[in-house]
Amino acid sequence: MFIQRALFCGTLFLAAIGFIMGASAPAAAHPPIDISAANWKFTPNTITVEAGQPVTLHVTATSGVHGIQSDELGIPKTAIAPGKFVDVTFTPKTPGTYKIHCAIPCGPGHGDMVITIVVK
Repeated sequence: MFIQRALFCGTLFLAAIGFIMGASAPAAAHPPIDISAANWKFTPNTITVEAGQPVTLHVTATSGVHGIQSDELGIPKTAIAPGKFVDVTFTPKTPGTYKIHCAIPCGPGHGDMVITIVVK
């Protein structure tokens, strides 16, 4: 009987320690943001992210080859090919609104192809 109580108390103690440690563990990373590029738009065309938090864009093209790049946000020039997915991770440092134009000439609507990233 004594051993059973000791085991039960030990199990409760370990469970409590696990709960406390779990409560102080860092939160899981944000899920990737899906973005689709097509002639001549990004969908969605506006996203909102938090300053200081890593952001992963999961990008594909449905038509044509496109690209993204932003020196201000730390996004390297990245080509987006039809039917392929590319993940781009960056950590925005300064709040503001950033307009990113398609980084690869893609035809007559290229100048209008913009995604807006709002950093809060």
